[in-house]
Amino acid sequence: MQANPAEIMKLLAERDPPCAKVGVFDIDGIFRGKYMSADKLRSVLEKGFGFCDVVLGWDSSDQLYDNAAYTGWHTAYPDASVRLIPETLRAIPFEDGMPLILGEFAGEAETICPRGLLRRILGRADDMGFAVKAAAEFEFFVFEETPNSIRDKGYRGLKPITPGHFGYSMLRSGVHADFYRDLWSLCEAMRMPLEGLHTETGPGVIEAAIAVDEALEAADRAALFKTMTKILCQRRGWMATFMAKWSVDWPGQSGHLHMSLTDRATGEPVFFDESNPLSMSNRMRWFVGGQQQLMPELLAMLAPTVNAFTRLIPGFWAPTSASWGHENRTCALRVIGGSAKAQRVECRITAADINPYVALAAAIGAGLWGIAHRIEPDAPIEGNAYAQEAPPERRLPATLWEAAQRLRGSEAARELFGAAFVDHYAATREWEEREARKAVTDWQLARYFEII
Repeated sequence: MQANPAEIMKLLAERDPPCAKVGVFDIDGIFRGKYMSADKLRSVLEKGFGFCDVVLGWDSSDQLYDNAAYTGWHTAYPDASVRLIPETLRAIPFEDGMPLILGEFAGEAETICPRGLLRRILGRADDMGFAVKAAAEFEFFVFEETPNSIRDKGYRGLKPITPGHFGYSMLRSGVHADFYRDLWSLCEAMRMPLEGLHTETGPGVIEAAIAVDEALEAADRAALFKTMTKILCQRRGWMATFMAKWSVDWPGQSGHLHMSLTDRATGEPVFFDESNPLSMSNRMRWFVGGQQQLMPELLAMLAPTVNAFTRLIPGFWAPTSASWGHENRTCALRVIGGSAKAQRVECRITAADINPYVALAAAIGAGLWGIAHRIEPDAPIEGNAYAQEAPPERRLPATLWEAAQRLRGSEAARELFGAAFVDHYAATREWEEREARKAVTDWQLARYFEII
């Protein structure tokens, strides 16, 4: 349902009530927005509108950062400029076709806007003669719970929609075929079509692979998928979580990103060259080299929460160093071979908790940096990467705080993303780690309450 401003206004004139939903994705990838009247939208589509910049100055729990320079009590939280993107128009099926339009921050706020960040990185690709294709796949656990029941239970003793291990289960998906149908139809209707949908190993866990597209559209799809899946579940009395890891008993939830480049002028794939080892062109090899070299410096953009670091342990289908391999699922970067069209890189370090705009900007930006500097990767890992000791330069930060410091000190990050974004984003991750340190966890109570 891509449209221009005139088509949007014609659509709204035929609606009752004559309004639309508009929204932006914040630093954590959370959708923030509101309903807007047709009269207001008419001028907004032309001139933009003001949105309180507190959405760039608070965390996922609406707690105000005390360490951000861009906004805070010291600036009195003024409006930031937002422009709407008419071509992102979608209709929300469960709101009787309510129009939804995505926006992004403009003016000074554009320097720290997640969608604007990715758009700038894709502009860099364009300048280098490349178009970028991307796709995300998410794992998420679904529970027979509500926002009230999980709080009443203190997030303990939650009931998944299905029990036990049962990956790729035709039984489970058949029993809940109505939900799978509704989710598939929702994704089709909102222009975020799926390539695959199946159960994963664990109680109530599902994996969805979103269809590939141009990278900015792919990020829009990924960000919307998380929000709309949660809404669909809650409307039927369930809950979906995209935490990186919700339980010590089960593997974490991945948010893998697939990327490839095509030649802007010819449309031909850039990564495939069957005369080279593994059919990797020089530019693909350098792309992987850049991603490998910068991963320790950019990890805060790829693993953005304290919880994400509980997933990065050996043996749980999550990488533990900046490694790469060919068709190797124990590595952080998996080169997927095949035909020229299929050849791509899968970033496996990312979990389902990512902000898709930020994570794709980091992964693509690092790859482009590798091409620009002709960075050669290490030899590909063969066998179990978990069992092989990584050299010091490939070891990843162990905590979100350490990752934020690596990002702050990264000259490559500042060159790729701009100092304003790096400083603001690093501050938000430092805040997140500080908030976590305040928590008295179940582990701490069991460890220390009686014995110490």
